[in-house]
Amino acid sequence: MSLELAYFYGSEAEQYSFYRIPKVLLTDRRYKGVSMEAKVLYGLMLDRMGLSVRNGWLDDEGRVYIYFTLDDALAMLGCGKDKAVRLFKELDASGGIGLIERRKQGQGRPARIYVKNFTLPPDSEECTPAPAPEEPPAQTSEKPKSTLRGTSAALTSEIPKSALLGSRSLDCGKAAANKTDKNNTELSDTELSIHPPAPTSSPGRRWRTSRDRMDQIDAYRVLIHENIDYGALLRDHPYDADLIDGYVELMVEVCCTQREAVRVNQEELPAAVVRSRFLKLNREHILYVMEAMQRNTTQVANIRAYTLSALYNAPVTIGQYYTSQVSHDMAQDWEVGT
Repeated sequence: MSLELAYFYGSEAEQYSFYRIPKVLLTDRRYKGVSMEAKVLYGLMLDRMGLSVRNGWLDDEGRVYIYFTLDDALAMLGCGKDKAVRLFKELDASGGIGLIERRKQGQGRPARIYVKNFTLPPDSEECTPAPAPEEPPAQTSEKPKSTLRGTSAALTSEIPKSALLGSRSLDCGKAAANKTDKNNTELSDTELSIHPPAPTSSPGRRWRTSRDRMDQIDAYRVLIHENIDYGALLRDHPYDADLIDGYVELMVEVCCTQREAVRVNQEELPAAVVRSRFLKLNREHILYVMEAMQRNTTQVANIRAYTLSALYNAPVTIGQYYTSQVSHDMAQDWEVGT
């Protein structure tokens, strides 16, 4: 049955809340092995982070954790229990890609889930030229020796043998596993860097190396460029390149800050909250900030703080701004018509 739904007009879509899946999960080859359902589940848990910050769910090291049970996944994804179990395992740091880390608490309490930072250092393999093809071996009159002798047993062992379902835990339990020797799969590659190294919250600690610092800065810059469609912005607004670059570098600076709080709107806000807001900004938000600041005619004493507040407030105020613009234009047209 097809639903009779209305169209969006102007910026009406900005009035609603959305679950967001980071673009890098869809564009970076290192996340290609993650299923789309698992990426949606990660987006749901990423959204739950806002509730955790408001409730003060932080561990002793200042790291945010959430509670997201198997029942939550079943209700929101509408899938079966075994599939939900597989999706959790696909995301987990234990045997999966590492986008989440679950820590059991015992005594009937749900596990704490740490949603890991999805940003990655730039992919060096994308810039590495492919090796030149090797020269084919010279032809000889000798026949190669057969290598198939004695391998029939190995070939027959590739038939999968399913195990019975074991007992389930309170959060995810165990899905039916395949008894196989094929352990070196893409999702179990623990050599991948899942997220750029972040500083600990303990006072006096420093970045491990300057290389770690630069890798994280580059990773956030690439991510923000993708989010705001940086290339298209520069093509459409070539004379505002310095202004756009200034916005990007300010957001990168805040995302990489080692401080626990950032001052925005004359108020100290958790750095994680400000970082999350900046990573949700898109092309329309940047254009809105540019337009709003160009319309401002008052003298700004602290332009950095003013720009920081404008970027942080953009997702909240953009819908109201364009709605008021439409109302103003309609009123002007009505006055001219009368």
